[in-house]
Amino acid sequence: MKILMLGATGPTGRLIVESAIKQGHHIVALVRSRTKAADLAGAELVEGDARDETALTRAIAGCDAVISSLGTPMSPFREVTLLSTATKALVGVMKRQGVERLVCITGMGAGDSRGHGGFFYDHVFQPLLLGRVYEDKDRQEAVIKASGLDWTIVRPTLLNNKPPRGEIRAVTDLSGIHGGAISRADVANFVVQQLTDPTWSRKTPLITW
Repeated sequence: MKILMLGATGPTGRLIVESAIKQGHHIVALVRSRTKAADLAGAELVEGDARDETALTRAIAGCDAVISSLGTPMSPFREVTLLSTATKALVGVMKRQGVERLVCITGMGAGDSRGHGGFFYDHVFQPLLLGRVYEDKDRQEAVIKASGLDWTIVRPTLLNNKPPRGEIRAVTDLSGIHGGAISRADVANFVVQQLTDPTWSRKTPLITW
């Protein structure tokens, strides 16, 4: 498949690009700077802003699906709009170009996964440091759910850089979930799998070890 990748230069995005290429997919990465993305071996680079519909239209030409792992830094005080703004632009372009499949990473604490991160995460870390980011993740998820596209929203638990285990839990019934961790490499492999696996179509799996 030919895949448009947003967020390719982030730590998880880079592993998604690597995993997808190893599995025979062709990756088109929309990046803000070709120079900073020069080490994305095997990916076709298109320079542009993910919020710009013109850049998105140029990058998505001929693609079969889209993966978004867009992220944004912690912002305790300033409003965050990048994720929802870029996703609105992306959904519009996908619909006009007839591209149906979208796999998007948000995170534990978005939507109905809020309150399942454990005491410290739920009551200290997320509200104090990530509150504005997760407000925008919620808006981002709402845009996707209302899009009419064939979407999967992947919500990883806390990310680490450990080697992949190859076996993960993917659940939408969050009873009994209070925190957790997973490697970026396992997230990357799961996300790429969703391109051709309909199991989680129009669902929001939380993934953890």
